[in-house]
Amino acid sequence: MGFAGWMALRYLNAKKDKFLTVINFVSVAGIAIGVAALIIVIGVMSGFDHDLREKIVGANAHVVVERESGLKGYKAMHEKLKTVPGVVAATPYIHGNVFLESNQRAVSLILRGVSPQTEGGVTKIDKYLASGKIADLKEDGVVIGSQMAEFYGYHIGDELTLIAPASGVAGNTWRFKFKVAGIFTSGMYDYDMNLIIVHVAKAQEIFHVGPDTVTGIGLKLRDPEMAPKVKSEIYDLLGFSVLVRTWMETNANFFAALALEKFAMFIILTLIVLVASFNIVSTLIVTVTSKVKDIGILMAVGASRRTIRAIFTLQGLAIGLTGTVWGFVLGVGISLLLKKYHFITLPQDIYYIKYLPVLIQGMDVGCIVGAALAITFAATIYPAFKASRLEPVEALRYQ
Repeated sequence: MGFAGWMALRYLNAKKDKFLTVINFVSVAGIAIGVAALIIVIGVMSGFDHDLREKIVGANAHVVVERESGLKGYKAMHEKLKTVPGVVAATPYIHGNVFLESNQRAVSLILRGVSPQTEGGVTKIDKYLASGKIADLKEDGVVIGSQMAEFYGYHIGDELTLIAPASGVAGNTWRFKFKVAGIFTSGMYDYDMNLIIVHVAKAQEIFHVGPDTVTGIGLKLRDPEMAPKVKSEIYDLLGFSVLVRTWMETNANFFAALALEKFAMFIILTLIVLVASFNIVSTLIVTVTSKVKDIGILMAVGASRRTIRAIFTLQGLAIGLTGTVWGFVLGVGISLLLKKYHFITLPQDIYYIKYLPVLIQGMDVGCIVGAALAITFAATIYPAFKASRLEPVEALRYQ
């Protein structure tokens, strides 16, 4: 520790001057609260982004290939798509809207017809099922979400009736009866409440399409982040007669909004650290004012202006570093507690998830700590400069 560091430490531990001790503590506490708040809030925003991304990607294919009129003779295309580099699995599906008949009411739902043999390789539906596997789904069976089951009181083996508005033909063939074969919980309220899954052959019957026609084919990729590259390769293979959409494009607005909110929260909460840095300015100004005699003596015995400037710069940095360390400990500690014990629960119909998610990322924490230290250093510049400009004679004249 050099002379400047030793003097800065003495001024920082000014036990005889209670007032300086108090404002030093307030300065450290201000920085600590600001840094902790930043770490917690950014961790929550990152948690939302990661959790929702996992749920959305898990319940859907990474890439879908569709055509407005449907994919006729889809089996040949299915085999072609499995040869695209990066594709590890593919599954056909039927997508459309139906109504659930309940208590003489018709409730709109989203129906997905899936191939039991291949669906589990593309989505995480088997992971979401409380029991059984999607491969066991029969043509008279239906898989519903846990929120729907709870709301309407359905249990495994219960019968439900679906109404398909597009299949109105003579008699009662527009009504289809199913038995509840499974109940899934994806953690996404919209899926768990509004999505029902049936056998692809039954979905073809419901929507009156041929046995060789599906709405689209979903693909699972080895790396979901490679979806744009795979999309380009699919167009090269099949041409532009099909529509290819990636999971990023399907949810682009949603993820863009999350990224914007995270950036906005970082800027807003950084202002807390900025405001706290004014405490450091105040502390250093008070210290300089109360130590005018000391500064005069130091300069009279040979201390350079650079040394005086270093003393107060190091004092300010010590306050900032101490506050940042405590803020880091508090922020990470509280975040880990929130992540483990789920103190805060959320209404799923608004936030889609049950509890406040937290994800601590090294890059985020590094940016927060770096920003706090940069603001702290900036706060020391003016007081340290003013201290170094004192003249020894003027400093000692009235002492």
